[in-house]
Amino acid sequence: MGRIVELKNVSAGYAGEIVLREVSLVVNDNDFIGIIGPNGGGKTTLLRVILGLVRPYRGSVIFFNGNAHVSGDIIGYLPQISRIDARFPISVTDVVLSGLMSKQGIPGRYSGKQKKLAEELLARMGIYGIRKKVIGELSGGQLQRVYLCRAIISSPRLLMLDEPNTFVDTRFETDFYGILKELNKDMAIIVVSHDVGTITWYVKTIACVNGNLHYHPYSTITQDQLAAYNCPIQIITHGDVPHTVLETHKR
Repeated sequence: MGRIVELKNVSAGYAGEIVLREVSLVVNDNDFIGIIGPNGGGKTTLLRVILGLVRPYRGSVIFFNGNAHVSGDIIGYLPQISRIDARFPISVTDVVLSGLMSKQGIPGRYSGKQKKLAEELLARMGIYGIRKKVIGELSGGQLQRVYLCRAIISSPRLLMLDEPNTFVDTRFETDFYGILKELNKDMAIIVVSHDVGTITWYVKTIACVNGNLHYHPYSTITQDQLAAYNCPIQIITHGDVPHTVLETHKR
């Protein structure tokens, strides 16, 4: 099992204000890490540091690909839907193909093999029939599937998803996480979510991010452990499937 990326004592934030402090994390091939924590705790900032969109104030981010920086064929990224401009007049197929831009010599010129791959991914997500529509015509759940196709079309070593539950439709939710479980056979996955009850059913390990990062090398986590990590999440268990609610985040 090879390493993909390692964060060493990273402190990062915005406009001089520290959001993440002394964070260390190693991501290996085929990891499936669930990132939990309160709003404002730094979960999205952690992803942005790994993506190279936020430069650490201190510490280092090391990629084990022979390069000093991340590239599009190493990481696939599914952002929150609020960060996507669905008004842009582009077709579903072209959105998916845009995930190959880092490998393209001439933007917009895709081979027949690449176009076939895009169609196969759309079929796998159950949305082949909308491949010619523009993204502004899609529902939130359809958009999520389209952007997941875009994130994985380059066969990245690491797939990162930021709050995918915020716009997944209920009918597709089980299938969606089932797809992630299958994808995890070929790539590492980091998923940020408030829905601990859902992600703990699928992830292998958990990291609680609340300014600092506390890594838990299992997919189950107790209320006492969360309290020790200063992570204000309450776990309520119904049978074999845990459900959660968020407590007030004290600053």
